[in-house]
Amino acid sequence: MSEAEIEETMLRLVAERGAGKTVCPSEVARALGGPHPDGWGPLMKPVRRVAERLMRENRVAILRKGRVVDDPETFRGIYRLALPADGASGAGNSASV
Repeated sequence: MSEAEIEETMLRLVAERGAGKTVCPSEVARALGGPHPDGWGPLMKPVRRVAERLMRENRVAILRKGRVVDDPETFRGIYRLALPADGASGAGNSASV
């Protein structure tokens, strides 16, 4: 699975979910790898790497416990994905988190 495919799927899902809503990273992995854990499980680390990059580019927001993380490279634990606060998702939507 290429980073471009992960990026495209992530941006699409976040944009479809819309402002004020979040996407679980496993939703991105499942959309690409299918419903069985053997398909989507190995995609979780690549999904996180893409999410970190897209947050640095202000194209997605990474949230932990409902708050945007300070540093996309050092946060730990369960997280969610959303449109960035300024709406710059790269998917053409203008919205806020």
